[in-house]
Amino acid sequence: MARPEADVPEDGEYWAICRERNLLSAAANGHSGVFPKAKVTVSHGWATFRRDGEEIWNCNARYAAANFGLQRL
Repeated sequence: MARPEADVPEDGEYWAICRERNLLSAAANGHSGVFPKAKVTVSHGWATFRRDGEEIWNCNARYAAANFGLQRL
């Protein structure tokens, strides 16, 4: 069953904040590059994470919303 489109964040710039409490937990979930937080650009259903202007990771925007706290910049 498809999830509603409301689960997909709007296009824009966000802070992505890891929900994991420590680097080890973040690494176990594949989120160590983002820990503890990184800037993310959501565009056309895709989330691109950056640190110091350099791309560090990308994923589906719905995955980003489900696994990170997103705060609009």
